[in-house]
This record gives sequence, structure tokens and C-alpha cells, in this order.
Amino acid sequence: MAALLSRERIVAGPGFNRWLVPPAALAIHLSIGMAYGFSVFWLPLSKAIGITAPVNCPDTMGFLQRVVATDCDWKISILGWMYTLFFVFLGSSAAVFGRWLEHAGPRKAGVVAAFCWGGGFVISALGVHLHQIWLLWLGSGVIGGCGLGLGYISPVSTLIKWFPDRRGMATGMAIMGFGGGAMIGAPLADRLLKHYATAGSVGVKETFLTMGAIYFAAMLVGAFGYRVPRADWKPAGWTPPVKQAAMITTRHVHVDEAWRTPQFWLLWGVLCLNVSAGIGVIGMASPMIQEVFGGRLIDLPGVTFSALGESQKAQLATSSIFQRQRQGSA
Repeated sequence: MAALLSRERIVAGPGFNRWLVPPAALAIHLSIGMAYGFSVFWLPLSKAIGITAPVNCPDTMGFLQRVVATDCDWKISILGWMYTLFFVFLGSSAAVFGRWLEHAGPRKAGVVAAFCWGGGFVISALGVHLHQIWLLWLGSGVIGGCGLGLGYISPVSTLIKWFPDRRGMATGMAIMGFGGGAMIGAPLADRLLKHYATAGSVGVKETFLTMGAIYFAAMLVGAFGYRVPRADWKPAGWTPPVKQAAMITTRHVHVDEAWRTPQFWLLWGVLCLNVSAGIGVIGMASPMIQEVFGGRLIDLPGVTFSALGESQKAQLATSSIFQRQRQGSA
């Protein structure tokens, strides 16, 4: 197994068509992109016990008691921590394992990402079954977040190596897949929730298991479709740009020193606030659409979500997905 996943095993031979790599990268990014659409689960999960209406925990119950309580429903604010953990561990795992990826190769990283992302769904399904919110935080938030980080950087790194002459296009193809994952995953989750819902279940547990299996298989196919170019490879007819002997700037700061400067942390703080605001809105997209905006997003002011027809709900879902896409890209 170690040899099968090694970087040396996936070095492409002469004549390999580099356009076979983008579909493999998209298989992984379209899978982990479902993270953007996870808000579709908040309302069903907030009624996991009550089914038709939430069973509220007593006001006197403390936070730790709510975490392990099995006889009352979770608040959406508590469920939202799963979304926070997603992106905290996405960034952390990408930073920590980025250098390891270059040595281990994208196939090994993709397989680990598949186990983390797909396994996170399974652990979350167990959390729904046992009604333990900490299992959802651990499964989808922590373990799934690590899968997000590894699954995010492996396609980007691989595509840039294959398309040095089209670096912008290569990065765009990868990010397109990550952003487009919600366009496929959110409607799929909605259909599965309706299919599995019964008088005694909101259908989230079964949906988690189904989607976990689908994404695990898709990510494995993508990981085993990876190839890396030889060290001396370059696209036919492309000449690498000549590197300048000297830096243009007179106050160049090496990357190892840059993070120690106040300017770096000020820029990082601005980016962090920007992304946090966008991710915060995306994380509550589905509840806001259903409980706040209703038909106003499709020019039907005053019409509640429950009063909309199936075709109107489909139109609303499409509208919401594209808005999440624009915010996520920003």
C-alpha cells in the first residue's frame, strides 16, 4: 500500500496527456466543496428530537450539559460551531501539512483527505444517532476540516505543476471545483433529506452516511487519477521566463522573516476579518433563506417559505446557491 501511494509511483511517463489531471482534481474539490452548503443541515438538525418542532433545553441547563444532553434539541448557534471548525482546521492543516504534501505526493494526500472527509460524515452520523453534538464537531469539524485542508491544497499544487504556462487557469479550475461543490451537494442533500425523512427521523443520519460514501468514492477516484510531471518536464513549445538576477524592491523581506513583522499581521488581520464575515453569512445561508427572507429573494414579498410551491423552492435554492458562490469567491 505504501508503494501504491508513493510519489515515485505516480510520476508520469513520456506522452502523458496533462489534461487528464484536471478531472481528478475536480473530483476532490467538488466533494469537499460541500462544506459551503452545510447550512442546509442546520434546521433539520435543530429538530432531530422533536421532528416537527424543536424540543428546547431548559434555560437552567449549562453549556456542557447541553453538549451531552440526549432529550432536547440543539440550537443553530451550537451547530454553527461545526462550520467554524471546518475552516479553522482547513487553514491549519493546509499550513501544517503543505510541506509534507510536496514530499509524499498528491495521491497519498488525496487518499488521506478522502478518509478524513468521508469518515467525518460517518462520525457525524453516529453523533446524530447518539444525539451527541461533540461527535459532529469532532467528525465533520475537526477530522472533516483536516480532510478539507489536504483536499484543498493537493489539487492546486498538482495542477500548477502541470500548467506552469497557465498558472491562473490551473488555479481557477481548482477553485471552481471547490466553489461549485455546494451547487451539487446542497440540492443532493435536500433530496436525500426528503427521501430519508420519516415520522420518527429528520433523515440527517442517513443523508450523512450516503453523502460520506459518495464523496469517499469520488475522492479516491480523483486521488488515484493523479500524476506528477518529471523533474525536467515542461509543456511543448513553452520557454520558462528568465529569472531576474536582482530583486526590484530595495527592502526585500524573506518569507521566514516576513511573518515576524507587524505589517504581515496587519494584512493577515484584514484578510481574516474579511473571510470571517463572508464565511459567517454562508454558514447561516439556508436558515436565513427559509426563516428570514422567504419569497422576497424571488420577487414574492410577504410569502413565507412554507407557502412556496416546489418549483418556487427550487428557484429559491438556485438563487441562494449562486449567492453563496459569489460570497465564497469574494
